[in-house]
Amino acid sequence: MISQLPVDEQLDAFREVLSRNEVLTEVLTRSASMGLPGWYLTAGCLFQTVWNAVTNRTADAGIKDYDLFYFDATDLSWAAEDTVIQSAKQVFADVPAEVEIRNEARVHLWYEEKFGTPCPAHTCTEDAIDSFAATTSCLGVRLEPGGRWRVYAPHGFSDVFNLVVRPNPVLAPRAVYEAKAGRWLRQWPELTVLPWPTA
Repeated sequence: MISQLPVDEQLDAFREVLSRNEVLTEVLTRSASMGLPGWYLTAGCLFQTVWNAVTNRTADAGIKDYDLFYFDATDLSWAAEDTVIQSAKQVFADVPAEVEIRNEARVHLWYEEKFGTPCPAHTCTEDAIDSFAATTSCLGVRLEPGGRWRVYAPHGFSDVFNLVVRPNPVLAPRAVYEAKAGRWLRQWPELTVLPWPTA
């Protein structure tokens, strides 16, 4: 089992599996060309590609969108973020998937209104990834100069390869976790979804 391999070999396996998703690798390559500060391709497109490999589905089955995060605290206006979003529409125009791009330096400005709980201002993109509702989601990948992959995986890869969805009660409310987990379970019924802690 991949989850029993040494961590460096798990990382190699993770990269190999992601490389099977041609849409994902194309989005990675084009994202790198945008030169965004602190960017990562993150969340569902990564762990769901792994789930598809483990469950013998096609590489991009059930992937709703490709989340591209970046971090630019020099201008927190919506206009600045929207300029990047509009630019990205051109970059990804012929990619057969939706690429959703967000400046994570701005999350604290709208998070409470959307989710009902305040969000401290993030200091980097990694902060945002750390706050996902499930630890399984806490993944980020980007291409660095020379084609090197930078992988951020604060909770490792074992749960991802073992199809385990584990709550991460640091920011997102329980309802967000349960809604996401329910949606994933409908698409990948092989998952084991762990309950939100009650204590």
